[in-house]
Amino acid sequence: MPKSRMPIPALLALTLGPVIAIGTTLWVVNDMVPVCSVTEIQRHTSPDSQFDLVTFSRTCGETTENMQAALVPPGELVPFDAASFVSVAAGVDLEPRWDAYGNIEITLPEGAEVLRQDETVAGISVIYR
Repeated sequence: MPKSRMPIPALLALTLGPVIAIGTTLWVVNDMVPVCSVTEIQRHTSPDSQFDLVTFSRTCGETTENMQAALVPPGELVPFDAASFVSVAAGVDLEPRWDAYGNIEITLPEGAEVLRQDETVAGISVIYR
C-alpha cells in the first residue's frame, strides 16, 4: 500500500491557520485588558523592622483615583497584587504612621468612600483617625 503525502499548501494551512487565529485572539484580548500600575506614595518601617507600611495608588485603565495601604517586607517593592488593609476611593494622604506601641495609625478622609477598612493586619492593630 503506497503512503499518501499531504500537499504542502494543505499542511501550511492546517498549521499556520490556527497559529494566526490564536495570535490574533491574544492580540485583541490584550488590547481589551487595561494597563495597571502601582505608584508608591509613602513608606515607613515598623519599630521592630519586620514590615514596611506603604501607602500607594493602584490604577487600572480609567479607574477612579484611590489610596491604599499595605504591609510589605522591608525594602521590597509593592507587588501589583498586594493585599491592602485599607482602601479609599480618593487621592488623599492617609497620613500613615507607627505609634509607640507598634500599632498602625491611618487617617481616613471625611466624606471619602472607604472601600476596605481592616481592624488588624498581620496581627497588628490598625487605628483609624
